[in-house]
Amino acid sequence: MIQIAEYLPATPAPIWSLMRQIDVTHAVVPLPFGAAGSERPWDFTPLLRMTTGFRDAGSTVAVIESSPPMDHIRLGTAERDTEIADFCTMIENMGALGIPVVCYNFMARLGWTRTSFAVPARGGALVSGYDHTLMRHAPLTDAGEVSEEQLWENLHYFLRRVLPVAERAGVKLAMHPDDPPLSPLRGIGRIMRSIDNFQRLIDLVPSSSNGITLCQGNFALMTDDLPRAIRQFGHQQKIFFVHMRDVRGTAEQFVETFHDDGPTDLLACFRAYREVGFDGVLRPDHVPTMAGEQNDAPGYETLGRLFAVGYLKGLRTAAYQ
Repeated sequence: MIQIAEYLPATPAPIWSLMRQIDVTHAVVPLPFGAAGSERPWDFTPLLRMTTGFRDAGSTVAVIESSPPMDHIRLGTAERDTEIADFCTMIENMGALGIPVVCYNFMARLGWTRTSFAVPARGGALVSGYDHTLMRHAPLTDAGEVSEEQLWENLHYFLRRVLPVAERAGVKLAMHPDDPPLSPLRGIGRIMRSIDNFQRLIDLVPSSSNGITLCQGNFALMTDDLPRAIRQFGHQQKIFFVHMRDVRGTAEQFVETFHDDGPTDLLACFRAYREVGFDGVLRPDHVPTMAGEQNDAPGYETLGRLFAVGYLKGLRTAAYQ
């Protein structure tokens, strides 16, 4: 059965206990970037301390949603082999510690992008939104113009070197979509933005460790039949991790929604995951900021997470009964 997880900090915090109290036992975590002294966050000892900390708190680290720096890899600059070596070190240490999945992305220079983090939603809750008309004339980044074919070449170079290491370590690489899934953005091509391109990723370097993070908010902007996409990749056993969220609009203009207030049939999605035998983890993502919260961490305040976990638990029960 699919497991419901949450994104938690790498060091103990009250939300660790809160999630255990609502019976969430799987953690999705960043690298422990507070590592001491000369230790790097992807070295064995910081990862060991992190995993044993969660174990002692009654949780399991299921996914690392983070990586060493990758911009030289994405841009294909001279320093990329050093970054690849660091990425391989992380994978080897994850394998040694039994952490099965890393969620990474190929968004050069720009990560997930929004034009507002305070769009009013139901009852005055705040959500994020994107309006491409506000970004059309945004200046280039310091990387200048980067073509999609350059990114494909750089991704191929990366995967050919990293996937053999991942296979030996028993670790799966789960590619996250570009967010928003449109191209270019400030002169930088975006390649992980369509169903066809995700199939191209899988076929680019065939490997049991080469797969995807099915972030439903992004995939819902790529297709009007999300359960079909789940079946396409799920029947290939290429869904390694799921972000469950929803949006309303198009890739050029959208807003996030409450999990029970978006256009996507999430119950049908759960049933599709059951049909393809997915037994990994999902986590709710980009929740609204609710009454009494400060919106200091847009998408990741506490009350919306509690609502989302409860709602998704109900859907899972309905889908698996």
